[in-house]
Amino acid sequence: MSTPNWPRRLLALSLSLPAGATLACGPDFPMQLLGDRAQTLAELPEGNFAFEVNRLGQQVAGLKPTTDITLTPYWDSDDNARPYREQRSQAEASELPAPLQAKVAQLRSLDDPRQVMEQGADLPAELRLYLAGAVAFDTDEHGLAADYFAQVLALPAEQRKLRSTWAAYSRGRALAAQSEAAGDAAQALQAQARQAFQQARALSAEGFSDPLELGVASLGEEARLAKLAGDWNSAVQLYANQSRLGSGSGYSSLRQLADELVAMPDEQLQVQLQQPLPRKLLTAYLLSHIGWDYERQQPPQEQRLADLLRASAGGQLDDADRLAALSYQQGDFAAAKDYLQQAGDTGLAWWLRAKLALREGDKAQAAAAYAKAAAAFPREESWGARQTPAWDYESVKPGCRVEGEGAILALERGDYLQAFDLLYRSQDIYWQDAANVAERVLTVDELKGYVDAQVPAPPAVQAEEGGYLARPVATQLRELLGRRLLREGRYNEAPGYFATPQLQADAKAYGQNRQDANSRWTATGRAEALYAAATLARTAGMEILGYEMAPDYAWLGGSYSLGSAELKPGPFIGAGELQRQLASAAKPDARYHYRYIAADLANQAADQLPHSSQAFAAVLCTAAGWVAGSDQEIALYKRYVQQGPFVMWAQDFGKQCEQPRFDQANKRYLTESLDQARATLRPYKAQVLPAGLVVVAGLAWLWLRRRKSKA
Repeated sequence: MSTPNWPRRLLALSLSLPAGATLACGPDFPMQLLGDRAQTLAELPEGNFAFEVNRLGQQVAGLKPTTDITLTPYWDSDDNARPYREQRSQAEASELPAPLQAKVAQLRSLDDPRQVMEQGADLPAELRLYLAGAVAFDTDEHGLAADYFAQVLALPAEQRKLRSTWAAYSRGRALAAQSEAAGDAAQALQAQARQAFQQARALSAEGFSDPLELGVASLGEEARLAKLAGDWNSAVQLYANQSRLGSGSGYSSLRQLADELVAMPDEQLQVQLQQPLPRKLLTAYLLSHIGWDYERQQPPQEQRLADLLRASAGGQLDDADRLAALSYQQGDFAAAKDYLQQAGDTGLAWWLRAKLALREGDKAQAAAAYAKAAAAFPREESWGARQTPAWDYESVKPGCRVEGEGAILALERGDYLQAFDLLYRSQDIYWQDAANVAERVLTVDELKGYVDAQVPAPPAVQAEEGGYLARPVATQLRELLGRRLLREGRYNEAPGYFATPQLQADAKAYGQNRQDANSRWTATGRAEALYAAATLARTAGMEILGYEMAPDYAWLGGSYSLGSAELKPGPFIGAGELQRQLASAAKPDARYHYRYIAADLANQAADQLPHSSQAFAAVLCTAAGWVAGSDQEIALYKRYVQQGPFVMWAQDFGKQCEQPRFDQANKRYLTESLDQARATLRPYKAQVLPAGLVVVAGLAWLWLRRRKSKA
């Protein structure tokens, strides 16, 4: 069995989430919707905090998504090794010629902004004034710094193309710092600072140079001032806008604000929850299970927080679907149903309606609601990765998840192709579930018809660095079909569904050998064909015969086994599906089942060979090694002992075997027959020998008499 480079992929999977408890030293595995179907349909996965808060963000005209290089304003430290200083130097290097770069570096090293003005007289005005302001800021002369930055902004637009955004942002920082010791004037200075940050965004949007993405950073700076002023609603909005633009700083700030809300006494929290955005922020926090521990245990205080949140909402239900989801997660199904009356036609609202319909036993209504939910969710909407209570991981795309849940209902009512299609649409997210249906529930003709109509062979892909070959789900499905066709004896149809020339050749050779085993005229020829098929089944069995899921787990390269796929009667499992799964089970239903097939084919090859031949012993010996430790190995060895010839290497039977010499086996057919005849007649030697002499003498007399008569 050749194995793909699965360890590399599985290691990446295991590092993407906290290590699971199921396999102490192994990777985590994807969640399977069909594992516990009742649980799948009952649960509502937790939300994703980043997705939820980005929903709160508004698009800021003119600002592009950030690369988030501005983790800290570049003047906040004297440590020149900090990344933001390196980024500033890189930005200046990209904008300024080499002589100016050296001059700027020299002026930045000064301690007096007035010296900057004197020594930088030959610089363009925007650079000279900006550098003077930067030096003033570094020496804590914040008022003077703000004045210099204002002078940059007072220049004609064509004279400040490089430093307009920088100056507006820096002026906001200087004014904010000045306000910290301004007493009664602090509020007015903070208001001016907020205006400066707004100006920075406007200048960035207008196209003034902003390589440090200060327009995006200004959102966070203004949000900090809004929070200081007690305006949490504006602070949340600004941070959400920043997070929506891809800023990790905006996201982490919202996490901090949410933590502060959670820690507030009830009286203070009730005041904040009168504002819509703090209320929505707390909703996002609770929906996303941010405060839950690694054992998936809900903190005791969350029920209190949820009660306060719902009480504060009153009639303001613009996020009714989220409040319904929170109520559902906490088991308050009546409240969830009430909120859904105000929730409109969002995907989340229809998803919850489907789940509540199932709780009431109305599967038809649930199926209709699932279809509406799938249509309402944007296909690209993603809630990111989660870890299930069983320590599996799931990449939640709600549109795919609701289709997968709808597939469970389709399976129960016997719409098997529809169920497969709903699962297959998720591609790699629920591939394991789709594979189970493809190889265990659909008939081979149903699967072949679907693949031929809807799954063309994808173009070849290049191997990643390190040799790992990313395989499209379409390729995996086509090869699953190819393996199933070979297992069911449809040898001529199978090779075209394999992706590589080597697998196509192996599939073709295996099928040809199986056919030759029935069509060759000689017993030795049939034995050779059976043994060749057996060898391929053992060496390439995972790739051309293995089950994608249990018992072989070809999708894992056979490196791991997740146990038996035995299906038992239970909720949402119909009798028709049970019957189909039973009919399509591996034979034998054991891990690496193709090894047992290989050994059985070799045993059939031995049936065609003279028992006294070296080939008979070699075929049985090799087959025993393929199934070491099994009952089949014992049976093969017993057969050799009872029927086979003595060979020196039999003392290590199954481990050190010669290659069968089929060409010599032909000679044994005649000699074996003669040996058998001699062995049969040996007890009657005394009677047979005289009778034989009489017969010979009689034949001689007849011959002589005939010659005389002719003469």
